[in-house]
Amino acid sequence: MKSFPSLYFANLFLIIGTGLLTTYLALYLGQHGISTFWIGLMTSCYYLGLLFGSKLGYQLIKSVGHIRTFAASTAAVTACVAAHGVTDNVYIWLALRFFVGLGMMCNYMVLESWLNEQAAPESRGRVFSFYMITSYLGMILGQFALAQFPELGYAPLFLVCMALAIGIIPISITRRIHPKPLKPIQMSLFGFFKKVPQSLTAVLFAGIINGSFYGLAPTFASLSGFNAEQIAIYMSVTIFAGLLAQWPMGLLSDKIRRSILIRTNAVVIGVISLALFLLPMAQLQAYILTFIFGLFAFTLYPLSSALANSRVEDEDRVGVSSALLVAFGGGAAIGSAVNAQIMTYFGHQALYASISLLTVVMFLLLSFINSKQKAEKPEPSDYVMGTSDVTNSPLASTMDPRIEETTAHEQMLVVDDGDTAEELDDINDIDDIDEVNDLAQMDNDAETDHPLKNHRQGELFSDNTNNDTNNPDSFNHGQMKDLNSQDDDSASESTTNKRP
Repeated sequence: MKSFPSLYFANLFLIIGTGLLTTYLALYLGQHGISTFWIGLMTSCYYLGLLFGSKLGYQLIKSVGHIRTFAASTAAVTACVAAHGVTDNVYIWLALRFFVGLGMMCNYMVLESWLNEQAAPESRGRVFSFYMITSYLGMILGQFALAQFPELGYAPLFLVCMALAIGIIPISITRRIHPKPLKPIQMSLFGFFKKVPQSLTAVLFAGIINGSFYGLAPTFASLSGFNAEQIAIYMSVTIFAGLLAQWPMGLLSDKIRRSILIRTNAVVIGVISLALFLLPMAQLQAYILTFIFGLFAFTLYPLSSALANSRVEDEDRVGVSSALLVAFGGGAAIGSAVNAQIMTYFGHQALYASISLLTVVMFLLLSFINSKQKAEKPEPSDYVMGTSDVTNSPLASTMDPRIEETTAHEQMLVVDDGDTAEELDDINDIDDIDEVNDLAQMDNDAETDHPLKNHRQGELFSDNTNNDTNNPDSFNHGQMKDLNSQDDDSASESTTNKRP
């Protein structure tokens, strides 16, 4: 567990930066008279980038390794954030939001594969929960940071760049052995819809609701007369409610059927949204209503995930987790653009009117699907903490305690044939990369005709080894075992040869 804080630290600052950026862009565009439609479309581009980013992430990690992927992706995201201060062209901003989504998904994949690689089997659930908590806290802190810049100048963009730059430090200076290469998940969205139609339908609506909230709620609050500080509180209260609701909702889901809880959530969200649409926006009243909204809106995803996992076999759970994430991201991309257009035609209050109407459709569809299915048999282990936004990649399923570790590794990680148990023991004994550098220095001190010199210099730090061709960041561990057994002799020979 000693290496986890650096990974949590990196994730925290990445989410602080992107959470701040999302709210800032919505408020900045609204302040400059840009149509709500463009604000929603910009959010949709971000979610589309997240969806396509998983493909790019696999290719980058396979080609250049984890550290280089993380460094390159974070640098690209930082450059895109800085570019917002260079031009106000909305079309360029749409492209920038798409590229930010691409880069952030690559980063999520790097972090999650690293966490999975280092997590002991008995601690995977705890690791997954802490990872989700850092995502929630990052979103909350990002909103509060924005409250310090009510004028909405370029200072928030500088702060975003700072947060992203700080987030890259722990990964860039790590001395830990790199995770194994990845392989794409085999996933059929329509195939899984036949097995878990209720869960995928619920997650699709959850994506529409949550994506619309993150992308358009700042605009709604701004047009309702809230200043920057009040908007930050409005957003933070909602997100914090979602964090608080995870544990009690998990307890409820162990006693009450998840299909019933999901429909109950839909009803409560619909009623609260209707109240936000009809009632005047007094500050305290708005905070209370949005707190209740967050309690139920941000637990739709984990409830749906728990319901899905109760209906599939273990070998299908990795694919189901990916299908749920795709459905959630797709819903968020669609919902932001559609609801933005509705707000353009009918006013900013129409955001919550639309959400209220969506929950009616959601309830009717889920009731119909449920009538065609057998009741699930809830297990206490089926519910785990879930995200309120797309702040993780399909690789998060490797840390999901509901999925057997061996199953997750077989389906998502490339295991080299040369990695025997003895070789892995040798790798674990290397606590510091400086030890490898010491071995290289000992070689340099040897005589030029020493038979090991050319062998070590040519192969020890090769980026294209037989056993790890897909991860250029890692060194040839298979050769380390042989070299370790010869180091004492090499040092002794070198010393003897140099004596007068």
